[in-house]
Amino acid sequence: MNGIINVIKPPGMSSHQVVSHVRRTLKMKRIGHTGTLDPGAGGLLPLCVGRATKLVPFMTEYDKSYVAEMTLGISTSTQDADGETVEIDTELEISPNELGTVFSQFLGKIEQIPPMASAVRVGGVRLYELGRQGISVERKPRQVTIKELHINKIWPETQHSLRFGSRILFFVCCSKGTYIRTLCHDLGQALGTYAHMSFLTRVGVGPFSIETGITLEELEAKVSQDNYDFILPMEKALPDFPQVKVAPTMERRILNGNAITPDYLVDVPQQLMVGDQVLITAIDGELLAIGEIKYRGQPVCQPVRVLKEGN
Repeated sequence: MNGIINVIKPPGMSSHQVVSHVRRTLKMKRIGHTGTLDPGAGGLLPLCVGRATKLVPFMTEYDKSYVAEMTLGISTSTQDADGETVEIDTELEISPNELGTVFSQFLGKIEQIPPMASAVRVGGVRLYELGRQGISVERKPRQVTIKELHINKIWPETQHSLRFGSRILFFVCCSKGTYIRTLCHDLGQALGTYAHMSFLTRVGVGPFSIETGITLEELEAKVSQDNYDFILPMEKALPDFPQVKVAPTMERRILNGNAITPDYLVDVPQQLMVGDQVLITAIDGELLAIGEIKYRGQPVCQPVRVLKEGN
């Protein structure tokens, strides 16, 4: 079995636990995820199975999309609902217009300080390990990009202004490495109050959407019926890579990691430039490798990740 499983992770399980669960269900070890999701959060966790694990480095670069809830007036030690209350503001009063203005200020490139609850390493130790010991250390800001940020709903709906305990449901599309809990914390500061993330679901990872995801229960049911249609082809993970076919006489060179000249590529869908990455397939469409167009006295197609094994 080789391909991608568009798993929907339930809240309460770590990403590693989800991988272990699917390994047991499929009775195979070669399974990996493409980026962790907090144990308390639910949502999309694409898994790479078999030879598709070689695609992980390409998939970790994808933008992520979330639906999150932010609660106003309370800051916590972890910037989410699992932490201890640190500060409260019962006197806040914010108009919907103020909220919209502040949200718009966070679009584009912003800087975030990784939370102590994150897996970032400082001095070789993960921040969350220090945080569990009650230790807080200085962290350097990181630049991330917020590409979309929309307010979906505000509770309670009967109030004309936002007050202590008001909740804002919002959608965000962002670059990898963005901490939504920190976004909520920073939004609260920009509003002149406190805030924490009270709910989080990941709804998109690159080309994958939660609408086409599968729960662990659904996966188990399908496997019990010997139905593996939930395993998506590897090429689904890289839809923006042009697919090129290689002449049969050159397949062995590709599988051995050797470059070939473009003369041996057939069915090239577009003009390729130096630096372009492509999916190299056999004439019958079987995915062989990921290649890159390079210049070595002349243009060549160099395999950078061979995907077919047993050559």
